[in-house]
Amino acid sequence: MNLINKKVTHKLFGTGSIVKHNDSSIEIHFATESKKFVFPDVFGTHLKLHDKSDANSLEKMIQKNEIERKEEEVKKEEEKKLQRINEELHLQHEKLMKNHKLHPESQMVFWCDKEEQSSAFSEWKVFAGVSKSGNNKGKPSKPVRLHQNSAVLLTSVDPDMPEKERRILGVYMVEEGFIGKLCEDGYIPAHSKYRIQLTEEESNKILFWEYYVNEKFTHKMTWNTGKHRYFDNSWMAQILLDIVSLKTDPEERELAQQFFKHFCKMNQITAQELTKPNGALMRN
Repeated sequence: MNLINKKVTHKLFGTGSIVKHNDSSIEIHFATESKKFVFPDVFGTHLKLHDKSDANSLEKMIQKNEIERKEEEVKKEEEKKLQRINEELHLQHEKLMKNHKLHPESQMVFWCDKEEQSSAFSEWKVFAGVSKSGNNKGKPSKPVRLHQNSAVLLTSVDPDMPEKERRILGVYMVEEGFIGKLCEDGYIPAHSKYRIQLTEEESNKILFWEYYVNEKFTHKMTWNTGKHRYFDNSWMAQILLDIVSLKTDPEERELAQQFFKHFCKMNQITAQELTKPNGALMRN
């Protein structure tokens, strides 16, 4: 709004006329001198416009500015709060990374249905499901054993086939820095590099039950309920080693070898100490 030449009255300096103003300052010529003030802060308690129409317009502008100022304060406070939360999460993350103790069964095998087979390889993540009981019933499950040393094995069995024919479809290391205890949405994302999808021909040659065994029922091959389960670190290493031998394409084979070496390093496994697969299928 244009306030040039508008008459005003100041509590200390008396009556004057506005000679200059912009978005942040205003200059008023009084009887003996000119004064600069902060605009529009000076209006209200110290300075009054004589013209009522201009005064009303200015008041509306001041009110609008005040609302915007308060909104900006709220926004900044929310940003500070979010920053504090992120800092706390970062410290918690660093603490968990530093104090992590290697669990002997920190690998996960996942049962993919038809729809999940497509999404798992296009989005490179799986959903751990929801809790069925307890205080967290209905909330996404936390894959608490998964850490930066963990891999997720993707498997499937055709509806008309026996469980012993469960095939391995692919495998991936979890995302860099992933910590299952801090996973709130239940999704387990893949590492940016270490991820492998098998062809149908390759998948038919590598069956899950060649590696996996329930030590309480060593000859049984039953999945029963649930979308996933944890299993032994050395079994995953055996699977990765066999995937290397399956790959004939030089680039894919090189990636599989790098994947295997990385996995062994992360899980403190020496390749020479690996035994032959001895899952339930090998014992029948």
